[in-house]
Amino acid sequence: MFIRTAICAAALLLCAPHTAFAADSPPGKPLSKRALDDLSFRLHATVAPYFPAEAPGGIVLVVKDGQTVLRRAYGMADTSKGVKMAPEMAMRIGSMTKQFTATGILLLADEGKLSIDDEITKYLPDYPTQGKKITIEHLLTHTSGIISYTGKPGFPQRAPQDITVAAQIDSFKNDPLQFEPGSTWRYNNSGYYLLGAIIEKVSGLPYHKFLAQRIFVPLGMDHTAYEGHERSAWPSAAGHSPLEKGFGPARPLGKNQSYAAGELVSTVDDLAKWDAAVGRKLLKPATWQRAFTSYRLSDGKDSHYGYGWELTLIQGEPTIGHSGSTRGFRSYGLRLPNKGVYVAVLTNGDAGMVVPDVVARRAAAVAIGKPLPEFREVALDAAALDAVAGVYSLDKDTQRVFSRDGEFLSLLRAGRGPLVLKPMSANEFFVPDTADWIVFQRDAVGKVTGVTYHQDGRALNHVRSGEAPAPRIVAKIADAAFDAHAGRYEIQPGMVFEVTREGSRYFVQPTGQRRVEIFPLSETRFFARDVDAEISFGSQTLSFKQGGRNFSGRRI
Repeated sequence: MFIRTAICAAALLLCAPHTAFAADSPPGKPLSKRALDDLSFRLHATVAPYFPAEAPGGIVLVVKDGQTVLRRAYGMADTSKGVKMAPEMAMRIGSMTKQFTATGILLLADEGKLSIDDEITKYLPDYPTQGKKITIEHLLTHTSGIISYTGKPGFPQRAPQDITVAAQIDSFKNDPLQFEPGSTWRYNNSGYYLLGAIIEKVSGLPYHKFLAQRIFVPLGMDHTAYEGHERSAWPSAAGHSPLEKGFGPARPLGKNQSYAAGELVSTVDDLAKWDAAVGRKLLKPATWQRAFTSYRLSDGKDSHYGYGWELTLIQGEPTIGHSGSTRGFRSYGLRLPNKGVYVAVLTNGDAGMVVPDVVARRAAAVAIGKPLPEFREVALDAAALDAVAGVYSLDKDTQRVFSRDGEFLSLLRAGRGPLVLKPMSANEFFVPDTADWIVFQRDAVGKVTGVTYHQDGRALNHVRSGEAPAPRIVAKIADAAFDAHAGRYEIQPGMVFEVTREGSRYFVQPTGQRRVEIFPLSETRFFARDVDAEISFGSQTLSFKQGGRNFSGRRI
């Protein structure tokens, strides 16, 4: 809510076996024209509803066994100028950049110029590792313990400014490590920023030139480049960010703010060329295999992340992919190596608009003949929600708590924000902006005894093991009581919370971040439904709790 990455928030996965993805299966038999047309129609019918005609849009590409099944643009490329989206347009791809950065590192490793087991101080001798051994592999796998600079207070305010690579590294290098390297997976843009600096140090080339010379030009990716270093003119889509009502031009992002963690632009056609090379060209087969193997943490658990790729499942099929989110744009690219399927979705709206992850996953499921169920919300009363609320155990270490918040059912997760669920029936709920759904089981007398969480083609069965906490009931307060708290509160220099009312709805908006609706527990206490946060007001103060941390500020 209050401190978010501006580049990417990777998918957080539930438990799965250790993942080592094999090389691509041989291509299947080419589709007949009739089968190709039928699949194209079904794919279009699946993805088109996500893109309103007059809103910021997207481009969707689906390739199956080397055949382009869908290549289509939706919505607007520039809403202010009335320009429609076109399939050839380029866009920022955000953290999909990481797979190119990782491949650059692995190219140098295959040539014997570095080893992923090397400590980073071999190439960045002045980097303070605080007495810990931090390797290149730790950077590749988000397990270094280094703080992610995009999550630091004040980053949204600094993001519009141009910055040098050295200055950005200086902004986080002296911060304490968040955990022992190799012990925990935590998404980290700083790690990939450092990998870009290592590429420059080892290759002797600027990052943008190295990628162009070693990846983009050899693969014919003519319209993929580090933003500002495009090799030719090419039509591109304008980015958009949400406003209080509707959307407007993307919030500005300064040069080198994303760097090797997320500063590339590309087209779906170039990404198809990239996918055709992945696992086959550039790197040794064993190197590709290692890149697609889930890093194992020091406690033996899987991270579900390789080198620049997330490792997950779609309808039970092994999937290699990555999301991207940067100012004005969001993206997702995934490949199902055993099915010969590649999907790329590029969109020109950031948070609060189309979720490309959902579009890509639904398209991939259709492409392999296992479409995901459609989600249609229905209304349930408080009694129906109370009937399913409770504590459910997957195993001795994993519990999920379902609790009623007024007229909503929330899934509470340890160490993470709550998920507000939407009902499809008295027993079925879905997770908004995902392809996940939940089914509660009942005994012969109608009492709920368990729940199955359907995620990525896995059915995770939980047994009811306890009662839910008391529901949070939204209090009814007079708008005038809330107006006494409206205003601006400085939490720290550069971070201000603006508290506003719109009709009888109440909001708080941190500087440079999205506006979040808050709900009253009393005239002075409020909570957010989709984030783990609670706010309290004094006569001239604001205090809030988030993720076990407490902050406060005074009205200005």
